[in-house]
Amino acid sequence: METEKLSDVELVAIALRKPIERAAGIVRDSGSLRGLLNKPHEDVTEHEREILAAIKELGRRYLKEALIGQNFIRSPQAVTDYLMASLRDEKREIFKVIFLDKSLRILTVRDLFFGTIDEAAVHPREIVKAALMADASNIVLCHNHPSGKIEPSREDYEITQKIKQACATVSVRVLDHIIIGENQYFSFSERNSL
Repeated sequence: METEKLSDVELVAIALRKPIERAAGIVRDSGSLRGLLNKPHEDVTEHEREILAAIKELGRRYLKEALIGQNFIRSPQAVTDYLMASLRDEKREIFKVIFLDKSLRILTVRDLFFGTIDEAAVHPREIVKAALMADASNIVLCHNHPSGKIEPSREDYEITQKIKQACATVSVRVLDHIIIGENQYFSFSERNSL
């Protein structure tokens, strides 16, 4: 079966084992495919919600796996695709770190801190420790703004500088800090704010 040629509704019908008409109604009532994966319509059963959650998580893991071994500078789209998929629709702040070797190849990605709707307590010491454990020479900081707005707060600027200073003591370079919002991102590096 050539699934890439199927419509979103046809894929939902296959995944949930529903007739096309019912799948179309579920997608329509959820507002979109993204809406279905994030907050399924009330007509979706608990078992179907579990299937949809598993599909969403498989997608995230696929994108993360595709990142490992990639050169950060040569694969900016893969990085932003993964970050959008994993952070955009979260209801609380999540602070991730991408760990890279000296050649800027991605070694691993880890969620390090979890917060509330508008903040996450980030500890530079823990980031340094995680970088050393990953044998990373470079890191990229990433977090989301559940509000959807991407402009960094004063606290975002301050913690970025604290992390840079802490990492510099062990020769780990901070390459960027990326904030994910609603279908957009802010890169400290691209805006010369690093």
